[in-house]
Amino acid sequence: MSDHSETTSVNPSFLIEKDSTSGFEKIKLFGPKRSSAEVLLYGGQVTSWKSENGEELLFMSSKAVFKPPKPVRGGIAICFPQFGNLGSLETHGFARSRMWVIDPDPQPPPTNEMTAVDLLLKPTNEDMKIWPHNFELRLRVTLGAGKLQLTSRVRNTDNKPFTFTLALHTHLSVSDISDVRVEGLETLDYFDNLQDRQRFTDQGDSITFDCEVDRIYLSTPQSLAVIDHEKKTTFVLRKTGFPDAAVWNPWIKKSKALVDFGDDEYLRMVCIEAAAVEKPIALKPGEEWTGRQELEVVSSNYFSGQMDPVNLKGKS
Repeated sequence: MSDHSETTSVNPSFLIEKDSTSGFEKIKLFGPKRSSAEVLLYGGQVTSWKSENGEELLFMSSKAVFKPPKPVRGGIAICFPQFGNLGSLETHGFARSRMWVIDPDPQPPPTNEMTAVDLLLKPTNEDMKIWPHNFELRLRVTLGAGKLQLTSRVRNTDNKPFTFTLALHTHLSVSDISDVRVEGLETLDYFDNLQDRQRFTDQGDSITFDCEVDRIYLSTPQSLAVIDHEKKTTFVLRKTGFPDAAVWNPWIKKSKALVDFGDDEYLRMVCIEAAAVEKPIALKPGEEWTGRQELEVVSSNYFSGQMDPVNLKGKS
């Protein structure tokens, strides 16, 4: 996405810009010091999260396509009302390829030098043809010191119940995937999407990467960690409302097969995301579900070796 943009509107909490190349409107949040985040109204997708020293923490593919109805490769995408391709909808549902709006009824503003924007998605007539349920999907993106939080809320505004799955498809930027490990999911069961979604139990003391990985871990703890040894930093992921977690890296062969992904870009990214997949969420008319994912950057030696999945299941 081009850096050339024109300002269209200003809000006390955020700036709205229109990118001159893609034509998409984006929202820019400003946090402490040089920290910032950017959210596209197309897909309600976070495309940038920069630390206080200006370092980009999310991965965006250099070949990402910014043209509807193609989803944008990278950042944090909202997979709703279907995660994966286990259903009648397109892979990962349609929310990530729809135009969202700024919520006219936002939540109260955050405190403690945090900034936030509230987005809203409702179904179009075309959406109702492929998934015949009225809903309101709200997303709050909150930026703080070293933290980025996404809160998703789904309300059933229909006169009949429905079920859905949802995940926050988070692409983290890493120095070299070979020097990365994920802690907090060891000893847990997972579905392996590379083996017809068969169920296995993780036998390692952490997840490391030397081939393609595409797994959905089940009944996961509320805190996970992605440790980047070369950068000596750790992403801590905390979640509530999401019982599962997905981990993905396409590795060499899949990277070359993806038209919107660079051949060698698998080296600099890893997906780890809060998810509700194994047991679809059921909502009766008028009911609402809330899920939250918080990312924080900390020193690597803070979490290394401390991610006991048993002890962490009750912690936030």
